[in-house]
Amino acid sequence: MPTTAIPARFDASPHFQPLPAGTRLWRVHDRRYQATGFNPRAADTNFGGGRFDGTDRDPYPTYYAGLGPETALAEALLRAIPFNDQGVRRIPRVSVRNRRLSTVETTGELALVDLCSGQALAAVAQDSWLIHAEAADYHATRRWASWIRDQAPKAQGLIWPSKREVGRRILVLFGDRCSGEILVERSPGRDLDDLEGAVTINRLLEPYGAVISAPAGRPARR
Repeated sequence: MPTTAIPARFDASPHFQPLPAGTRLWRVHDRRYQATGFNPRAADTNFGGGRFDGTDRDPYPTYYAGLGPETALAEALLRAIPFNDQGVRRIPRVSVRNRRLSTVETTGELALVDLCSGQALAAVAQDSWLIHAEAADYHATRRWASWIRDQAPKAQGLIWPSKREVGRRILVLFGDRCSGEILVERSPGRDLDDLEGAVTINRLLEPYGAVISAPAGRPARR
């Protein structure tokens, strides 16, 4: 559906999907920050920011992650990257500057609002627009996330299908509702802006028709 106002007289019945303890998550992040660290910054109410970020109206730290390394990389690096006339998506090196791919694991079960089906979306008065909207509408999707939080005070995050890896799921955790050490790093992360990072990206994203050059400008082979 197009952008619509929050329904003033509707009490939602959000569907929940538990995320079990021991679930592996993959995250692309600035390497200045820890693999398990939440982003504490609230997005502007109207400009910039992520799909379900907190705002000044409803500030909360966020943690976006994918349920597979390919999903995390595709979500972070393939946005608005078109195929060229040879059927290749060339990832600009600026998009990996100072970035890292990390793997973490949940230490306990987390309660996530399910946005993975038409029925689950209808339970919060929405449809696929909420999870597929482009960045120009993120000011609106953030407002809906805030309302869903109001409707589901026990929700610790949201989970929905990846837009760039159909069939895989991504999630956001709400830092203000995740107490204690809920994430631990289980294996060393991989810097994405060096030669080994380029090799990793090309190995994982080759099936998506995507490639990134090595730091020196030479193609990074698998």
